Formats: sequence, C-alpha cells, structure tokens
Amino acid sequence: MARWCAGQGWPVHPLAPGRKTPAGNCEDCRDRRHDPRTCPCLPAGRPCHGFHAGTTDPQRIEKWWTDSPRSGVGVACGPADLIVIDIDAHSAPVPDRSRLLPGIPIHESVNLTGLASGFDTMALLAAFRRQPDPAEDEGTLRVRTPSGGLHIWYRNPAPATRYRSSTGSSPKVALAWQVDVRAEGGYIVAPTTKTSQGVYEALGLVRTPAPLPAWLAAELARTGHVVPPPAPKAPRGRVAPVVPGARRARRPKAAHRILAPLLDEVTRCEAMREGAGFTEKLNRAAFTAGGLAAAGHLREDDVRALLLDAAHRARPWQENRNEKIIHDGLAAGAARPLHPEGRS
Repeated sequence: MARWCAGQGWPVHPLAPGRKTPAGNCEDCRDRRHDPRTCPCLPAGRPCHGFHAGTTDPQRIEKWWTDSPRSGVGVACGPADLIVIDIDAHSAPVPDRSRLLPGIPIHESVNLTGLASGFDTMALLAAFRRQPDPAEDEGTLRVRTPSGGLHIWYRNPAPATRYRSSTGSSPKVALAWQVDVRAEGGYIVAPTTKTSQGVYEALGLVRTPAPLPAWLAAELARTGHVVPPPAPKAPRGRVAPVVPGARRARRPKAAHRILAPLLDEVTRCEAMREGAGFTEKLNRAAFTAGGLAAAGHLREDDVRALLLDAAHRARPWQENRNEKIIHDGLAAGAARPLHPEGRS
C-alpha cells in the first residue's frame, strides 16, 4: 500500500505497528525537542516526526517497510493535495446545539433526538445546504475505520488554496461536531492499515479521491479552514511595514522549554500502571500545548504528535482515551493563548 500511495503522488510515512499514530522518533529526537524542519534525520532518510518525513522516494519506502514490515501507512495530506473528512463515532456527551455546526444556528424547532455522532452532524450540515451527504458519496474513496468512523477522501482541485487541519472539538476552527478535517499539517491512515482495533477498510468500488465538492470547499472557507497566503516580501533595500497585531515574535524554543517538562511527566507514568496521576498530567500538558499553539509559538499538529507519542509510551493500552484527553486539553488550552511570559 505504501508503494501504491506513493505512485499516486502522495508522500507516505510509517505508522507504529498495530497503531494509527506515527512511528516513534529516534532516541536523539525523543530527547531533544526541536523544529522538524531543521532535523537532520529527515535528509538522512530516517522516518522521524511523523508526516514531516513523508516521501514518494521508492528506495526510502522500500527500506522503511523492509525494516518494519508490520508498520502501517500514513499519508501526508498537505503535500498530497488531499482533504479528508474524518467522521468520528465516539461515545461522548452531545454539546449544546449552538456548537454542533459552528456558525450555523440550529432553531429550537429542529428535533435533534437521536443525534449522537459526526455522522449525524455531517448529514445535518448537508441537509442544511441541500446537498448530498458526503458519508454516502460513492464517487470517491471512503474508508471505514476500526472504531466505526469514516474517512472521506477528496482531492484539492485548486491547489493554490490550502486548507488547514482541524478537530471537531476545537472551539476555534471546526467543520462540525465529531467531524475532523485532515489537510495541511496533518496525515491520514491509508486503507488496509491494520491496528490492534482492526483494519482500515475501503468501501465500495472507488479507490481514488474525487475533487472536493464546491459546497464543501465553501464550508471549509466559511469555518476558517483556508490557510492565508504568506505575506509578500518587501522589495530589496526597503523596510517591510510593521503589521498591526504582530508585534510579538513567535518563540518555539521558549515554548518547547515550557512543554518539555510536562511531556516528561507524562512519559514517566510508564513506570507506574496506577496511581501516577496520568490523566491529570496528560491533560495539563495538552492544555499548555493548546495555549502555546493558539499563541502561535508552536504548531498544533506538531504538539499533538508529541502528546500522542508521550501518552502511548505511558499508556499504550488505552489509545482512544489518550486521544480524547489530548483533544479536550488542546481545545480548552486554545481558548487561553499562552506566551512564555504568561497567559494572554
């Protein structure tokens, strides 16, 4: 599957055997928090830092999966020009109707009895826009997940427009409750990947992504998923104007110094199966990471990968619970941006 995905032009990277999360970093990268873009492992062909290691190089792919044949396949969505609608079916309390479809008020006359998952909110959004439900779209690649969710794969028909990843629990950028978006800065699990919970299984006959429907592109734009283009560089010899509201420089090194001890507390829980305060420590780390990401000092997808790696090392038998703690902590922290000198 890794070779097939690469043949479609989609950069791939290994997932840890039996898991849906990226393979662990090398020892140096685990011990040293740093920007993946400056990491020497990637040019050297080592699959550190998850989707940042994504490649279509046949020789590198052959080596990675020869060395670890049980590894699953992750696809780096941004470089692949993919937008994947990730519908969850987690057991969770249904929030207030004002939070089901961000930016769309749902009148009290609408009966929401039975609404329980992302399948329902996705169908509700499609009905509101008088469009077909993407979960029933047989014209594109759809993948059933072991937890009962659904990945709906689409191709970005206008690559000049970039879309950011999001989680359905985010208070800032979300398409719908329990509906995640995998795009720039994220990855998706390729079909046929096997985890301890089951296999990611393609549905129907279609095995390639269709172009993203125009109405979904409009919804992604409405909900803040479009990545703004980079600011133009100032002509040589002229001083670039100061952008209002951008006085504070991003400080990834200082942010990592704040987050690293909290991640270490999580991983040290590995030594104690009970009584280590794991949930509280993971929640504190996720809350802090969410604040640092909201303030622009770290990338949310990078800190999510760090949190998942630390949580799995400490509690590998409760993957779904780890993800929920991280999701909720990041969402809560995002509401209170954190700068190295204190909360905003």
